[in-house]
Amino acid sequence: MPTITMEGDANGAPHPDPAAYARKFSGKYEHRLITGGIGHNLPQEAPEAFAQAVIDVGGL
Repeated sequence: MPTITMEGDANGAPHPDPAAYARKFSGKYEHRLITGGIGHNLPQEAPEAFAQAVIDVGGL
């Protein structure tokens, strides 16, 4: 299953570096950092970037 993980640049929650968990995905994988003061609610705070990831995951 192709996967795109996403994170906002203003997400204050502690989290591992994306490289630390990239190997957990067996299909094609991409991580996107969404900039511009985006927190943890990407569909609401960055709807265009979120929708684009939904579209793009089909092409991975």
